[in-house]
Amino acid sequence: MRYKLLGKSGLRVSELSLGTMTFGEDWGWGASKDESQKIFDTYVEAGGNFIDTANGYTDGSSEKIVGELIAKDRERFVVATKYSFPLHMNDKQGNHPNGSGNHRKNLIQSLEGSLKRLNTDYIDLFWLHAWDFTTPIEEVLRSLDDVIRQGKVLYIGISDTPAWIIAQANTIAHFHGWTQFVALQIEYSLIQRTPERDLIPMAKAFDLAITPWSPLGGGVLTGKYNKPSQEGGEQGRLASFGGIAEKNLAIADAVSQVAAEIGHTASQVALAWLRAQSNAIIPIIGARKLTQFQDNLACLELQLSPEHLQRLNEVSQIELGFPHDFLENDVIRDRLFGGTFSTIDNHRN
Repeated sequence: MRYKLLGKSGLRVSELSLGTMTFGEDWGWGASKDESQKIFDTYVEAGGNFIDTANGYTDGSSEKIVGELIAKDRERFVVATKYSFPLHMNDKQGNHPNGSGNHRKNLIQSLEGSLKRLNTDYIDLFWLHAWDFTTPIEEVLRSLDDVIRQGKVLYIGISDTPAWIIAQANTIAHFHGWTQFVALQIEYSLIQRTPERDLIPMAKAFDLAITPWSPLGGGVLTGKYNKPSQEGGEQGRLASFGGIAEKNLAIADAVSQVAAEIGHTASQVALAWLRAQSNAIIPIIGARKLTQFQDNLACLELQLSPEHLQRLNEVSQIELGFPHDFLENDVIRDRLFGGTFSTIDNHRN
C-alpha cells in the first residue's frame, strides 16, 4: 500500500479507503462483527490506515464496531465520519426537525454522538454528508471551524454537494481565515461519470482529494448482472426497481471482456480504471465478505494499458454539455487564441 497526501493538507492516507457502511447487521445485509474484524485486519495488514464511516451507517453500529477495532492503536488510523443525516436510516424525524441537516445544532449533536460511539476524543476527517440547501454556508464553515479549534476535529471534507457551493465555501473560508475543505466525496465510477463536468475540475482547482463512493456502480461493474438471471436472484430484485440501463450493462460487459483478456476480475479492472483517472482519487472499498474485500484490494496489483483505458473510456463516455462542449469547439478556441492554441504549452492542464 502506498500513501497519498489528503488534498492540500499534509495528512498521509492510504491509496484505498476502507468503507465500513457494511459493518453491522442492523440493515439486514451487512457484515457480522467477526467478518468486519477479518476485513479490517486484512486492510491493516496491507498497510491501510484510512477508515470511512458515518453517524448513520447501520444505525450507528458501524461507528461502534470501528471504535472497537481502532481502540488498541488509535493514533495509527485516520478516521473519517460524517454528519447531516439522522442516526436511524428509516427515521424521518417528523417530530424532530433539527435531528438532521447541515446546521450548527445538528453538527454539534452528531459530532458528540460520533465521538461516543467511536470512543475517541477527536475525528481526523469530519465530512458534511449531503447539502441541505437551507443552511447558510457561513454557518456551516464557522461551526466546523469552531470544532476544529476545540480539538474535536482535525480536517474537514464535503460530500454530495454541488460544485458551485463547494467553490463558494472554500473561497469564503480562505478570506475569513477559517478552515477549508480538503477532500470531496462523490459517486464516481465507469457508470457514473457526470462528476467530470464540474465536480472533478473544481476539486483539481482547489486541490481537494477525491474519495469516490460506489466505485463498482452498486455491483453492476462486477458483471454479475450480465449473467442469466435466476428466479429470486439479483436481477429479479433489481427488476422491481426498474432494472439496469442497457448502457450500464454494456459498460459492465466491456469491463468483463478486459478482465478476461488480462487475467483479473471485473472489480479489479473497474477500480484500476478509477484510480488511473487522477492521483488525487482514493476509492472507498467496502464489502460484506472477506473474499469480496480481498478481491477488491488486489486492484493495487493492476495497471491498465493505454489501449484498455481507451476502450473503457469510449464505452462509458458522457457528453459534458454546455458550456464545456461549446468552449472546446475548434471554432471557439480559434477565436479565443487567435489560431495559436496548438502552440501554447499550458502547464495548468
